[in-house]
This record gives sequence, structure tokens and C-alpha cells, in this order.
Amino acid sequence: MADTYGLRDVLKVLLTGALLLTPGLTVYAADYPETTQALQERYLDEVEAHLSYTAFSEKALADGYPNSAYLFKSLATSEGIHAHNFKRILDALGAEVPAEQPQARPVETTRYNIMHATGVETDEIDNEYPAILARIKPENHQDAITNLTWAWEAEKQHRKLLGRMQDAARNWFKFLIAHIEGEVVDYHVCKICGSTLVERPAEHCPICNNPASHYRMVPYVAAERPETEEDY
Repeated sequence: MADTYGLRDVLKVLLTGALLLTPGLTVYAADYPETTQALQERYLDEVEAHLSYTAFSEKALADGYPNSAYLFKSLATSEGIHAHNFKRILDALGAEVPAEQPQARPVETTRYNIMHATGVETDEIDNEYPAILARIKPENHQDAITNLTWAWEAEKQHRKLLGRMQDAARNWFKFLIAHIEGEVVDYHVCKICGSTLVERPAEHCPICNNPASHYRMVPYVAAERPETEEDY
């Protein structure tokens, strides 16, 4: 009985792929109501995150924290890729892309923005993405499942990158943030899945497994890098 059920699942996946690839045949949003709604929700959230992190980057730069601004700019780039991927799938389904224009979250001090961003990432990682993937799993739209999983994994990277800055924001902010600001760092983002790393992988993206050539280094936000002891 278990073998029969497994074969059914495989046939369903193959049939879905065949429908997507066969000329003249279209898979409609009505066939995937939960998936469509989830993609619409996540599209709005990712656009909002892109706008918010861009605003946080500008605030950090104005406050004299270029490395913090650089991290926020890199996160904004990643969130923009997620939004683009979700829009692409909605377009392929013939589904409506939400017309409402999300607004950036209120911009506070850089210290507060770091704490807020870490909290948002944690909620997405621990609650939102697992719940969404559980909702859409029965509809088995593989492209949506794959891209939502990629975004989930990228958000885990975001939380890790924000972690040290969160520690600085909690305790001895001026001392610790000065240390972080004195480092030389580069951020690399995979244009396929939004993976965000401080070093480009040697061969393949750890999230989407595409060649590392798909990574792009995000340009630094300030005209000059911070000086380090090695410069003297």
C-alpha cells in the first residue's frame, strides 16, 4: 500500500511538471488556492522588508555606521530577490500580484533597527515560513515550495549575520559596534535564491546548489572602507 501511495505522489509531481512545460496547457491559480495566497502574502512581506532594510541602511550610514548600513543594504538585496521570485510564480499561475504598495517600517535609531530586524527574521524563521510550507504542501506546487524554502534558508543566514550586531545592540553598544565598524567585510548575494554570505562559495550555492558564479558582491555603501591595523 505504501508503494502505491509513493507512486501516486511521483506521478502527481510528473504530471504537474508536464502541464507546466507542455505548450497550450496552463496551470491556473484556481488549482493552487493556498499556494497563491501564500505567495501573495510573502510577496508583500518581502517587498516591505526590502524597503525597510533600505531605509535602515540609509539611517545607519547617516549615523556613521557604514558597516551596519552595508549589512542592511545586502539584506535588502536578498529580500528583493525573494519578492521577484514570488512574483514570477504568481505571474506563471496567472494570479493577481497585490496592487497595494507596502510601506517601510518606521525608522528608529540604528540600535533599535538592528533589534527590530533580528526579531522579524526570527519570527519568519521559527513561525511564518514553517506554517506557510505546511499550508501549501498538500497542493504540491514544486516551484513555490522550492522558492519558499530557499527564502526560509536565506532568512536563517540573515539572522546569523545580524546576530553579532544584536549582541552589540543589547550590551555595550558603542564599544561593540565600534569593533564591528572597524572590520573589513564583503557581502555576496546569490541572484537565484537570495543566499547572503560574507564569502562567495568556491563551487555551489549552499541553498539552491546553483554555480557560485550566480553570486554578486554587493557594492559597499561608503566611498572608503574602515581602516584596520593592517593598514598601518
